[in-house]
Amino acid sequence: MADILGGFEQAVLLALIKLGDKAYGRAILKEVAVRLNRDVAAGAVYATLDRLEAKRMISSRLASGTPARGGRARRYYKPEAAGTTALNETRATLENLWRDTVWPIGGQACIHLPTPVLERVL
Repeated sequence: MADILGGFEQAVLLALIKLGDKAYGRAILKEVAVRLNRDVAAGAVYATLDRLEAKRMISSRLASGTPARGGRARRYYKPEAAGTTALNETRATLENLWRDTVWPIGGQACIHLPTPVLERVL
């Protein structure tokens, strides 16, 4: 059984899947902020990327620098089999936990989400 992922780890891995070959630091940060509908600290994203890479759930490669970036290289990330397995198992576990539970719990209305944070992240 793979690791059960926390919510932030799920958001980062799902961002990598959505971004495909365009998954680099800043793009991942923006996608995670949109998915979670809140401001996200760059340090939290990079720490999560490092942790997922240490667990071999993702891999990264360094691309050559461009003049637009002053010659600085850009690191690209991609999910590995262990990461997609962990995502699938996490979703299955959560669905199993929620099975037979009437939602919303206690008849409470859904919480109101703040306006999208995309503008603040861009």
